[in-house]
Amino acid sequence: MTVTSHPLHPKAFLAALLLSSLSVPWPASAGERAFSTIAELDPPTGPGAREPSLFAMEDGRVLMSWSEPEGEGMAVRMAIGGVDGWSEARTVVAADDLFVNWADFPSVAAFPDGTLAAHWLKESGGSGYDYDVNLALSDDEGRSWSEALIPHDEKGQGQHGFATLLPMPGNRLLAVWLDGRAYGAQSFAAKEEDANDAMQLRARLVASDGAMSEEMLLDARTCTCCQTSAAVTGDGTVLVAYRDRTEGEIRDISVVRLAEGAWTDPVVVHEDGWVMPGCPVNGPAIDVAGTDAVVAWFTAAGDDPAVKFAFSADAGMSFGEAFRVDRGEAAGRVDAVMSGDDSALISWVEWTALGEVLYVCRAVPQTGCAAPQAITLNRADGSINFPRMVRAGEHIYIAWSQPGRDGATGAGREPSIRLVVAKR
Repeated sequence: MTVTSHPLHPKAFLAALLLSSLSVPWPASAGERAFSTIAELDPPTGPGAREPSLFAMEDGRVLMSWSEPEGEGMAVRMAIGGVDGWSEARTVVAADDLFVNWADFPSVAAFPDGTLAAHWLKESGGSGYDYDVNLALSDDEGRSWSEALIPHDEKGQGQHGFATLLPMPGNRLLAVWLDGRAYGAQSFAAKEEDANDAMQLRARLVASDGAMSEEMLLDARTCTCCQTSAAVTGDGTVLVAYRDRTEGEIRDISVVRLAEGAWTDPVVVHEDGWVMPGCPVNGPAIDVAGTDAVVAWFTAAGDDPAVKFAFSADAGMSFGEAFRVDRGEAAGRVDAVMSGDDSALISWVEWTALGEVLYVCRAVPQTGCAAPQAITLNRADGSINFPRMVRAGEHIYIAWSQPGRDGATGAGREPSIRLVVAKR
């Protein structure tokens, strides 16, 4: 089993404050707040649970998946629920050869017919970075799972990860991932790389019976290890957002579209011009409502770390003005959810004098974001990593990894998952 973590920020200290008593700079006024109410929920997770992922089902329930220790290995588990409570935790897979990563974590999604699909990463070779994407299906809400499927044809060597599962019309699911078949191990040490020696963005359609289409190459040169994100518009257009990579090492955010049966060339959301010699491990987030779309992302162009967002009114063919939402010490790790009106919710992590803060703001395409609202403050010597956010009806669910308390005993030393539900 391989477990990877991330370097700790020097401003991060231990102790999480309760939501009800949180006091941070830049408080939003009542009229500007993203949420009028925020309540903490008790998720059905075990000791050491980490890296949650959320998915909203068509019936209003929420799927939550996570990883937690089991014996000498790790387990991927999931539950179904919401404000009225959660099912018991159900095991998708448990093994001692899972690739467990703070930034590249499992997820669960639902086909339109209710079939569930889960993905996780499994070691596949001698190198610490040889691992495959694995998929499994369930027709009984996660109580049992099929044999694992591997969506990429190239198996057993190299990195395959940062997958996104996107349900689509016609009871299909699009699996998108970053693929390292053309990315040689020597690339990590090479000063100059061959233009073809790069990670790729690939995809495959999966039916609820497990049948898979041919592989699709969406972009032959992408950033190495940033999350992907995808959404489908009201007219059936698929949008996939990811961090691109030019031969000059510009790593801005691009979107590719599947429209009328064909994939388009990448469209850059905004030309930040971030020249970066390595991967920042900080992918974008995309969401849609009808033919409107929003993309949020992190950039450090000009050595100025920032979180930005931009809207599209034409199903991702073009994007409008990019607005900045952070307060000057952005860590990124964004998420984005359309609100059902002309606004969107943008979440991100930021370093402050008090510690690591998770912010959410309500953004509109005309004026940007009025003011951020703090959701939690973490002063632990670990990080909340990549918080996830999803909308189910009138509720917004937000989940994150909470580091354990230094000096605590028992379960208090273990990381855990915190989950809140909010309303406008």
